[in-house]
Amino acid sequence: MSRTKYRFNTRTLSYEKIELGWKQKISRSLTFLASSAIIGLFFYLLATNFIDSPKEKLLKRENSQLKSQYELLDKRMEQVASVLEDIQRRDDEIYRVIFEAEPIAKEIREAGFGGVNRYKKLEGYKNSDLIIESAKKIDKLSKQLYIQSKSYDDVFNMAKSKEKMIASIPAIQPIPNKNLKRMASGYGMRMHPIHKIWKQHTGMDFSAEKGTEIYATGDGVIVSVIKERRGYGNHVIIDHGYGYQTLYGHMQKFNVRQGQKVKRGEVIGYVGNTGTSVGPHLHYEVIRNGEKINPVNFYFNDLSPKEYDEMIEISSQSNQSFD
Repeated sequence: MSRTKYRFNTRTLSYEKIELGWKQKISRSLTFLASSAIIGLFFYLLATNFIDSPKEKLLKRENSQLKSQYELLDKRMEQVASVLEDIQRRDDEIYRVIFEAEPIAKEIREAGFGGVNRYKKLEGYKNSDLIIESAKKIDKLSKQLYIQSKSYDDVFNMAKSKEKMIASIPAIQPIPNKNLKRMASGYGMRMHPIHKIWKQHTGMDFSAEKGTEIYATGDGVIVSVIKERRGYGNHVIIDHGYGYQTLYGHMQKFNVRQGQKVKRGEVIGYVGNTGTSVGPHLHYEVIRNGEKINPVNFYFNDLSPKEYDEMIEISSQSNQSFD
């Protein structure tokens, strides 16, 4: 029950009852309601901003777990990117080199996706930067994997069409290890056995007994069968095609004739000591596009990794050549 209020009248020196009009009652009621609403709003904002509801606590835990999963995913993508980078390097520097194909340009491998609004739908969230960065990495990896897949399709097609090339490229030793006495001299500057001066040695010398079989190191056609008293002595030149030729010098006798087609591993002659030579051996050269190159890089078909390392070490020694 509302309390009755009075006011003192100084003229009549008596207390008079205060009567409120309907406007005053409405004004007071509105003031009360407004004050209550403001106080209520204050407590509501305080509760919503500083006190989490059970549902909000659950969502925050889920967000924290999702962020951790995104970070793990990001690390895994970096690992995948590292493996893919190694595959791309092998593709450019090994497989495409073998088939004499140009490597894929870096700007093609690393090209991004067009469209400035591609990731716009991912903006506006608390962890938008993390989500967008992960999306970009996934897109980049997807494109690089697609390009690499197409590259391997190309390499496969080149392998199918270049089976003849693979068989023709020099890929074995002209004399097997079992028949070698020693690797006499490798490619590079060597002491000449007769003139006793340092001179460029344009091939490799394989020391072996006279009559040891000499093998063609790749498929090809015999373009020269020459008998000489000096220089290479009795020697054979095979044209393998694709810019490759091989020369076999100081032979005792021949087992082929000019114009004859030969297969890799076929006996073309026998070790001798003809021409400018100081001992029975085979002088072997690999010529590519008219340039004499180091033959040691062309024995990958019949040497184990250990044997290949030993071959590299022996052939690199600065010793005296046999011719």
